[in-house]
Formats: sequence, structure tokens, C-alpha cells
Amino acid sequence: MVGVLRNGSGNRAIGLRADMDALPMSEETGLPYASRTPGRMHACGHDGHTTMLLGAARYLAETRNFSGTVHFIFQPGEEGCGGALAMLEDGLFERFPCDAIYGMHNRPGMAVGQYAIRQGPCAAGGAFFDIAISGKGAHGARPEVSVDPVLTACHVTAALQSIVSRNLSPREPAVISVTRVVGGDAYNVIPESATISGTARFFRREVSEQIEAGLRRVAEGVAAGFGARAALDYRLIFAPTINDAEQAEALAAAAEDLVGAGHVSRSNEPGMGSEDFSFMMERVPGAYIHLGNGEGAQPHNPRYDFNDAAIPFGAALYARIVERGLPD
Repeated sequence: MVGVLRNGSGNRAIGLRADMDALPMSEETGLPYASRTPGRMHACGHDGHTTMLLGAARYLAETRNFSGTVHFIFQPGEEGCGGALAMLEDGLFERFPCDAIYGMHNRPGMAVGQYAIRQGPCAAGGAFFDIAISGKGAHGARPEVSVDPVLTACHVTAALQSIVSRNLSPREPAVISVTRVVGGDAYNVIPESATISGTARFFRREVSEQIEAGLRRVAEGVAAGFGARAALDYRLIFAPTINDAEQAEALAAAAEDLVGAGHVSRSNEPGMGSEDFSFMMERVPGAYIHLGNGEGAQPHNPRYDFNDAAIPFGAALYARIVERGLPD
């Protein structure tokens, strides 16, 4: 969903983006406003981000202290579901062209009223992968006539950790995590197949390509050593989030207008989490900032609670970057 607000004769356009999806998990906060839908929870604060953008839209529509066009971009499916790419494939920036775009995310553990940003990489790219191991099933009492895919999967899982430590430069931060190994249903049956699943994180697309090649090489090689076969399915879910230097400075300056320089950090350490706003910033210069959510559980935790006190700081920052970027 995209809302458009035009004012004055300015010919520049700014895009403001908020994500608006939930997570497939059950809420355990016990709060009166907790999710009533089993297996669905706003565990990352995207409902708060949407509220911030709606607040900025209302304020800008009332005050109109800018000259140009503002595109309010409400994006679904950020949580690994390809929402940003879907909007881009639907012609987002062809239909709603922008000269700059901005996004933000709440951060528990940082005080309300504080902001953190950096130029360059600020969040990792992310990929999901599945490795299908094919072997030969047999009775659990006769392993000699099998090609055991579970044993193979265990050795592949261990060997995958050599990719970051031995195939990538130590100057390239990266993570490969196997998060699931599935194979077999019975105590006395060696199955025909097993599956290894996980995620990779990186700050450059070239490193992603190295990781993909390494996963395929190691999985196929180790599997062959056991007489089994391995097939890799590697899917880029998030591009690295790279803040444009000019736009990051503009967003930091807008935040300073609101809370003063002492409450805005320009040296925010990049994190290994991922954000699909990155795909939009590959197309249009932009910046992504964190704002304080106060003390509390981290995102993706069943006890996470978005802090409503952060809403004015998000809405005000969205409005201020428009007023600075599209002067009347």
C-alpha cells in the first residue's frame, strides 16, 4: 500500500517506508492487548512502525511544511516473505519514483528518545538454504547394507563450519548456522534421505556467492565420501543493508533537530540481522536508522512488547526528514 501526498511546486520526491507484518509465533506477554490469534504475534514492532508512518502522514497532511511529493510506503512480508521484492517487481519506483528513501526500526535496550545510525553496511544480507541428502535406507540393525543419510548429514553439518573459518577472508564478517537437521521417523529404520537447513549472513553479495559455492562444494564432497548424494537449494532472502553516506547524514541531522546531538549515535555497529528494505535501497539512495524502544525483551521473543512511547520519535523523524529534504 502506498499513500501519496503532494504539496507546493517542488519536483523532488521522498519515500518513507514502514513494514506491517507479524511473526508466526504465539505471544506470552500476558498483556491485555496481547494477540488473540494463536500462532500470530507482533513480535518485532512492525505494528508500531506502521503507526509511526501513519502519524507522520497525518502531521504532514495537516501542516504541509514542505514542497514536493512524499510516498508513504507500507510494505508487507518483511519477515522473510519477500515483501520488498514483490513491491519492486510490481513497479514500486516506476509508479512512485523517489529521489531518496528512509526506513527505521525500534531497538530494545536503547533508551526511548535516542537514535543510532551509521554510513555504509548497517545490517547483514541473509540467505536460507536446504541441503537434501539422498542415501539408501535399511533396517537399523543392518547398517552395512545402507548408505546412511543421517550420518552423512551430521558430517556435512560439521564440515560446513569450515567455510567461514577457512574459505572466507577474516576481514569479511559472515555467519553460517545450521538450524535444523531432519531425517527418519522410526527408531529401527535408516531412512532414504535427510535434510539440513539453515541460514547464512554476510555484508556483501560477493561473499554470499562464495558461501553458496562453499555450501555446494562441501555438501557434495562430504556426501560423496559416504556414498550418498547432496543437492543444495540456496535462496537469497535479504540483500545487505547499505546506508548511502549522504542520506545517512541527512537522517542523523534530522534526528539531532529533534533530540540534540547527544542522543544520536553515528557509530552504530552493524548487526548480523537482516532487513529487506535493503532491496529498495539498492534501487534508490536511502538510509535506515534505529530508535530506542526502552528496556524489554528483544524482537522475535514471545515476551517482546513494543513501547508506545517510541511512536512520537518515529513519526517526528519521518516528518522532519521530509521538511528538511523538501524545503518549502
